[in-house]
This record gives sequence, structure tokens and C-alpha cells, in this order.
Amino acid sequence: MRVTRPTAAIAIAAAGFAIVAAGTTGLLLTRQAAPAMRPPPRGVATVPAPATAVPGVASAAPVASATPQAGSARSASPASRRAGFQTVAPSVLADPVSLTIPLIGVRTSLVTLGRATDGSMEVPASTTVAGWYTGSALPGAIGPAVIVGHVDSVSGPGVFFRLSQLRRGDRVYVTRADGTTAVFRVTSVRTYAKDVLPVKAVYGATPDPEVRLITCGGAFDDATGRYLSNVVVDATEAT
Repeated sequence: MRVTRPTAAIAIAAAGFAIVAAGTTGLLLTRQAAPAMRPPPRGVATVPAPATAVPGVASAAPVASATPQAGSARSASPASRRAGFQTVAPSVLADPVSLTIPLIGVRTSLVTLGRATDGSMEVPASTTVAGWYTGSALPGAIGPAVIVGHVDSVSGPGVFFRLSQLRRGDRVYVTRADGTTAVFRVTSVRTYAKDVLPVKAVYGATPDPEVRLITCGGAFDDATGRYLSNVVVDATEAT
């Protein structure tokens, strides 16, 4: 069992993100319960997205948030990859449909996210679900799969309220529409000021399948109703 660590109050580049309070029954929780929140966000922030093409990152399709269709599949990595307990052949990886992070009590469906009219990444309309950015890699394919979620709202904690509590080696599970599951191990947890978020580090090409989990964090600005930073969790596929 891990030693309980202090909680840092953090969130995603959309003011008002939250953990799934419902739907976590039966998950193994080895860390302390969610801490008291900072004042709830009152506005809606944005998640920085590449303004121009980043090497190794596909352009985002202008898709409105929606639940991925069961059975959908897209091109994957040039080599076969092990996804959970099943070996997935190239070019048949299906869209991600759910995310589970047992150590922080997250079990959420995934919506699909494109770009907003201002060029920023869309964010989930609901604080209770996370979303996969369609301009990033499919989970299990070479490159970073970007998944974002709200930290809190006036109603309470959001889906990624405890994201900053993750530590190196913790497991992240992404289930796809075909029933396969990609398993990732956390390699780093970092906080960046939103105005200096390193776009290439978040969206740029990687040699292996990875996921980037993003939420808001840092200080809360009462004047704007937004958090000033982003928490970015990096995780690499477990082999």
C-alpha cells in the first residue's frame, strides 16, 4: 500500500472540471479522500492547442463533442501493440470510450473533442466526463493521446479533481470501442502556467504510445474565475 501523500488542489484549462463522484464504486482507493476545494471557477477557460502543425501531430478534425461510436476504428501504429490482455493488429485500433484511474477514483466515459472556433481545444460540456482530443494519437498508437477533463465546478469536484495526486508508476487504463484496453504507467506529473504551456512537449511526436492527461491547477484567480496553470500527467504504455 502506498503512503498517503498531501493533496494539491488543481484543475484543467477549462474552469469548472470535476471527478466522477458517481461511477467509482468498487475502485481500489489507496490515497486520502478528496480535499477541500479552492473557490469554484466562475468562468470557462480554454485548453491551449497547437496554433500550427506540430511534427507528429495530426490536425484536429472540426468535430463537436460526442460519444464515440461503438466499433469505430482508425489507423494505428506501424507495429502491433499489446492493449490490455489482447494484441491489437496495426490499423485497427478503435476510438477510446472510457478512462479508469483506480488510485484516484476515476472511472469516466470519454467524449470526442475537436477545436473551438477560436482555435483552442474543445473541452467537455460536462464536468463529470473527460474527453479525447481527436487531433492527437489514438491510445495505443505511436504518439501522445491527449485526454482532458474539468477539475471542479460550483457543484463540486470534477472528473480530474485529484489528477495532481498521481505519481510515477501509477496505472491508467483506456478502454476502446472494440473492448480492448490500453494500459499506461505514469512517468511524470507537471504543472505549467497556462501562458507558457509547452505545446511541443504536450502534443509533439513521441517514439512510443503515450497519454497526456490535462486539467487546471495552481492558483485560482478570483477576478477571472479561472485557475492560472495546467496540470499535465504523462504516461507511457505498459509493455
